[in-house]
Amino acid sequence: MKTLTFLSRQAPFGTSNAKACLDMVLASAVFEQRVNYIFMDEGVWQLVRGHEPAGIHAKNTMAALQALELYGVENVFALEESLTERNLSLAHLQIPVRLCTRAELSSLIKTSDVVTAL
Repeated sequence: MKTLTFLSRQAPFGTSNAKACLDMVLASAVFEQRVNYIFMDEGVWQLVRGHEPAGIHAKNTMAALQALELYGVENVFALEESLTERNLSLAHLQIPVRLCTRAELSSLIKTSDVVTAL
């Protein structure tokens, strides 16, 4: 079993990168790979509750994010620095995540077989 780390760095709307990253995470989990899913930079906005994407004719990925646990994706992180820079806390987030520091992020990347950033 390989360890695959996905760095989700894009805001939830405006491009398809956030959805593409989520799709890769779910596909990897289906094939029983060990997955680290890390939200950082503008990507932390994907986790914030209360999105109303119908107004901009975009799909809401929140239901798929809530299914991560069902797919066996247990290592879901948010870079603490990214949340702090955006005045966000765990209370703002729709799904449970573990906070990680830059040092912990570096360690996760170093111990991964594959790293993908979107």
